[in-house]
Amino acid sequence: MLGTIVNSLAIIIGAIIGIILKKGIREEYKNTVMDGIGLSVIIIGISNALEFESLVVVIVSIVVGSIIGELINIDKGLNNFSVKLQAKLKNPEGNFSKGFITASLVYCVGAMAIVGAIQSGLTGNHQTLYAKAVLDGITAIVFASTLGIGVMFSSVAVFLYQGIITLFASSISTFLNTQVINEISSVGGILIIAIGINLLGLKEIKIANMLPAILVPAIYYLIISL
Repeated sequence: MLGTIVNSLAIIIGAIIGIILKKGIREEYKNTVMDGIGLSVIIIGISNALEFESLVVVIVSIVVGSIIGELINIDKGLNNFSVKLQAKLKNPEGNFSKGFITASLVYCVGAMAIVGAIQSGLTGNHQTLYAKAVLDGITAIVFASTLGIGVMFSSVAVFLYQGIITLFASSISTFLNTQVINEISSVGGILIIAIGINLLGLKEIKIANMLPAILVPAIYYLIISL
């Protein structure tokens, strides 16, 4: 778990630095910085989305996951939680949910998170997660400087996601092969592209309601392997 703990702490530290720097960013610069982040997030999403091995699996995952998310209405629940948390933190900004979802997806989706956590659990080799911690910490500074404190709480999502994979690495390592990881990364990449679209103000997509889509490829390949 050491690699995951270091990764989570790096995000917290980076976010704190970003929040401090946010106060020094002049208001007229914030929109331009946000647009730059939106474009960068889209590029990250595209690079992940193109890793698919079966486009049909990716499309079905998005559709099925979105239906499940709408039934549960994750977006409404997360927004309600955000409002309550912001009130307790006396934080007037309304972008907690956006910061949390944006950072959580960027940090959790991708091969480094999955492969690094498996290596950490199986062999005790934390080098991949250490490298990821550096990247995530730097990214957290940039994200938090515009998206606020929600970015810092993404460290919880990273800790739980990578921590679970690390703890059960010996059981799931044979199942989480390259194909499964690529499909999960591709689905996550599409959601990251949606985040970029939201940040640019092109359309307001309920990304939270699409989150179950990330689990669909894993469930699909688990079923056909039985």
